[in-house]
Amino acid sequence: MRDRWEERTQAPLLVLAVAFGIAYAVPIVAPGAAPWVHRLCTHVEWAVWAAFALDYLVRLTIAPARWAFVRSHPLDLLAVVLPMVQPLRLLRVVSTLLLVGRRARMAPQITLTTYVAGAVVGLMMFGSLAVLHVERDAPDGNIKTLGDAVWWSFTTMTTVGYGDHAPTTGLGRVLAVGLMLSGIALLGVVTANIAAWFISRFDRDDAVERRQTELLETLTLEVRELRAEVARLSAPAGAVTDTVALSAVPAPQESQDVAAVPTAPTA
Repeated sequence: MRDRWEERTQAPLLVLAVAFGIAYAVPIVAPGAAPWVHRLCTHVEWAVWAAFALDYLVRLTIAPARWAFVRSHPLDLLAVVLPMVQPLRLLRVVSTLLLVGRRARMAPQITLTTYVAGAVVGLMMFGSLAVLHVERDAPDGNIKTLGDAVWWSFTTMTTVGYGDHAPTTGLGRVLAVGLMLSGIALLGVVTANIAAWFISRFDRDDAVERRQTELLETLTLEVRELRAEVARLSAPAGAVTDTVALSAVPAPQESQDVAAVPTAPTA
């Protein structure tokens, strides 16, 4: 029942995730927009949060072990309980995208690639918008535009850190630490995925080579047996007949007569 519910809600949750991301981004990217735009974005955020909360409650209700479900979905619980914390609300969007990727039926490497791609996009979106929201009005801040924020997020996640843009507020530095740790973790996942792919490829090549070696050995043995059979069948027929006849000839008659003559008694 839970699988059927998650399958039916996959597409709606994806649409709501995109809507939530847009509603979250518009007030930050366009702070001078009309008041009704800001109100609309707020209503959309609350509506999406209500849909996420309903989805969580339904999945919790139909889960066989509810406590195990709560422990295995901590991000969903935080996103529902703490809707006023914007980073967690945006992370709920990322977790929804990853949930959609987990349901996709594809190869393990492709699935992991989907996870990493979704996490990278979500974290870059979160980092750029959050740091722009925090640093734009800071007196000593140097991240004033969305381009600056995206560039800073990219260099921070890749652990390059050119230093041309850096947060100056406490919350901005907390966001920077989170992005750096996330970038290191994602880099480790990508490296491990590539290494696993190469190892699996080498294992498949070794298995193919072993099968080919076994086939060659089997074929070599069969060829040897066929050669022996052909040699036996190709031997001259006369030679075979003479050999059989010679083996069937009885012993000479003279030797038999000599053996039959009694010995004369001695005086």
